Amino acid sequence: MRAGWLGLLGLVVSTATLAADTLSRVRESGTLRLGFRMDAPPYSYRSADGSPAGYMVDLCREVSENVKKSVGDPKLKIDFVEVTAANRLEAVRDGTVDILCDPTSVTLSRREIVDFSLPTIVDGASVLYRTSGPNHLADFDGKRIGVLQGTTTEQTLKTALWQLDIKPQVVPMKTHEEGIRALSAGTLDAYFGDRGILLHYLRQSRKFAEIRIEDQYYTFETYALALPKDDGRLRLLVDATLADLYRTRSVQRIFTRSFGNTAPDEFVRALFVIHGVAK
Repeated sequence: MRAGWLGLLGLVVSTATLAADTLSRVRESGTLRLGFRMDAPPYSYRSADGSPAGYMVDLCREVSENVKKSVGDPKLKIDFVEVTAANRLEAVRDGTVDILCDPTSVTLSRREIVDFSLPTIVDGASVLYRTSGPNHLADFDGKRIGVLQGTTTEQTLKTALWQLDIKPQVVPMKTHEEGIRALSAGTLDAYFGDRGILLHYLRQSRKFAEIRIEDQYYTFETYALALPKDDGRLRLLVDATLADLYRTRSVQRIFTRSFGNTAPDEFVRALFVIHGVAK
């Protein structure tokens, strides 16, 4: 009886190990599946020519080169799979994608679903507002504030409003573009989101002169690449790739391509130094 249970336990452990061995599956299938979002520039989006682009996507492209070497297949197919803010973590958990290449904040609750790589960047939540209206979140009592639904930023906004003791109307948005359009059209009084994303849309807006971003950060959030849970081989390969980019400062080239001439701030520079782990 005991031997039977031990045998069954061994089978379960073995099956779990095989299920989590992404690199073996990639070798057998000849395809690496990278998840990206079309609505989170400059981190993860679809460029004008339709191809996936952005800071996180470029980091994943660097990772994919090392995956090719690891599985011994220089012609490995890289398949970009579009995900949304709502289904991205489940896409990793269920095996729809092998690596998630978008601005996903690392949280303990999310670690119940996926694992995370070394940090990739630090960002924080802020608010866009029209120059004709209030210019500080505390002054938006009774106003309409948009935020991307199903994100940690949505929870951050609710916490900030509770701390400020104000009660605006929080309007969930399906995409950042929808929120920015609503703000420009006047159907929203403000739009709350990750500062890097807000700055990108602010630079792209035709109504640049009519919209501003608040100086204050309401959170500091660490982003990382989400990975299948309990897959140590893949996580080590991803971390080694990122650490090498940080240590050799090659990440500067990727950062500049996504953020223009804007230099990394002190928090991001510190992240690169701290996580440029030696081989």
